[in-house]
Amino acid sequence: MFLEQFPEDGKRHGWIEVICGSMFSGKTEELIRRLKRAEFANQDLLLFKPRIDKRYSEENVVSHNGISFEAIQVDSSADILDGWKKERIVAIDEAQFFDMGIVETANKLAQKGVRVICAGLDMDYQGNPFGPIPHLMAAAEYVTKVHAICMSCGNLAQFSHRKAKEKEQVLVGAVEEYEPLCRSCYNKIEH
Repeated sequence: MFLEQFPEDGKRHGWIEVICGSMFSGKTEELIRRLKRAEFANQDLLLFKPRIDKRYSEENVVSHNGISFEAIQVDSSADILDGWKKERIVAIDEAQFFDMGIVETANKLAQKGVRVICAGLDMDYQGNPFGPIPHLMAAAEYVTKVHAICMSCGNLAQFSHRKAKEKEQVLVGAVEEYEPLCRSCYNKIEH
């Protein structure tokens, strides 16, 4: 069992942070900002991303505005535990694409004194809770919800409207497939 593999040091307190919001709200940018501050403070860290996300780079997490940070691609939440070598900070981008085991992984790491930072979409394109993010939010000590700007009216946007016709829940994409909309503009569109 994971907890038996790593002895308690009794000195550090871990926690979970979740950064969530719609597409183009700055989730990844905020994640990278936090990691750069930790890196400046010489804290050991790892950043993981799901292998499915190959939009901008396979080796890095890259925000929509081009800010990047070196990352490790993984297939599942179990791979995160396998890749952890007692770094003080573990960050996970696009957490909505992971299996539900990501919640247990985050909790186990936090119990070992790790600061766990997860970023991901809180809702899918239909406005429904997305994957494990609601469960991560419930387990987290800190939740930051960021907002995009509505492409239709300019208000704060919290919905990711899918412009593409595909109906599966997971469609990795960017501006060609999605646009951020506020509640009012989103509700005017047929889904």
